[in-house]
Amino acid sequence: MATQGQVITCRAAVAWEANKPLVIEEVQVAPPQAGEVRVKILFTALCHTDAYTWSGKDPEGLFPCILGHEAAGIVESVGEGVTEVQPGDHVIPLLSGRMQRVQVLQIREDEPLCQYTVVHDVSVAKIDPKAPLEKVCLLGCGVPTGLGAVWNTAKVEAGSIVAIFGLGTVGLAVAEGAKAASASRIIGIDIDSNKFDRAKGFGVTEFVNPKDHDKPIQQVLVDLTDGGVDYSFECIGNVSVMRAALECCHKGWGTSVIVGVAASGQEISTRPFQLVTGRVWKGTAFGGFKSRSQVPMLVDKYMKKEIKVDEYITHNLTLPEMNKAFDLLHEGSCLRCVLDMQV
Repeated sequence: MATQGQVITCRAAVAWEANKPLVIEEVQVAPPQAGEVRVKILFTALCHTDAYTWSGKDPEGLFPCILGHEAAGIVESVGEGVTEVQPGDHVIPLLSGRMQRVQVLQIREDEPLCQYTVVHDVSVAKIDPKAPLEKVCLLGCGVPTGLGAVWNTAKVEAGSIVAIFGLGTVGLAVAEGAKAASASRIIGIDIDSNKFDRAKGFGVTEFVNPKDHDKPIQQVLVDLTDGGVDYSFECIGNVSVMRAALECCHKGWGTSVIVGVAASGQEISTRPFQLVTGRVWKGTAFGGFKSRSQVPMLVDKYMKKEIKVDEYITHNLTLPEMNKAFDLLHEGSCLRCVLDMQV
């Protein structure tokens, strides 16, 4: 491309302060150095992790910064020694990428709310060029995290009883994964009953709203399942819910997986008796997928209609509308809003 080896001036959505509206700024993105790749970002989906950093609760979130990490684009140029991808390849940037320092900005990892980004070559997954980038950008974070929590971390078996705390994108991906694993009961727990109808399409078989009960939710679930669930997944990032998710598991073999990201400084707790009696507490990162090698596999699964992606996209906006997109994310009705980065 004509821009290879040159500094590119492009637009980015900059968060100058926590909880302040993002501002479209012109930034300069340097050429990739050895072992790096510069990617033209075409589409970015907003994730709750972006909102978490924007809120100021992320200990690694420095301001000003450029948010975003769930994206898809095309390789614009590569640095010395890069052999796995080349200009023109369609890619999904992955966790642990970074962007070059831009003027006075302090940039956090993975910044696809910018029209170009520079990442290490190990932080991009080359995908099928026929895959629609405005869809498969979702396979850079939330959907794989939910599916993998079931398939890789918990290894849910057929016939299992599963409880899912939080029915956002990740929770629904957990439900989809549990259905594919032939779980016998998939119980969705959320304080917003409006989410229940949509969750049925992802595999949830029954629903519990904690607000409808006087008992602690863990006791409600133990009673509902005659002793507790086989697997539970906390997809919210609330430490009290993490405890409830563990304690609703069946003693002897129940496993609870923490998927949600809690605020800085938060700690989890439970009585040691809960673990001594055989329950297992686990965590997961990106659902345990090997991102560079397995994200292309997930793209292939989507192309074969073996996993859902389109169904998670509830809104489509453009880069200048990113503040509206964050508002939608907080309203509860939005699963994923995909931003067209070139408009």
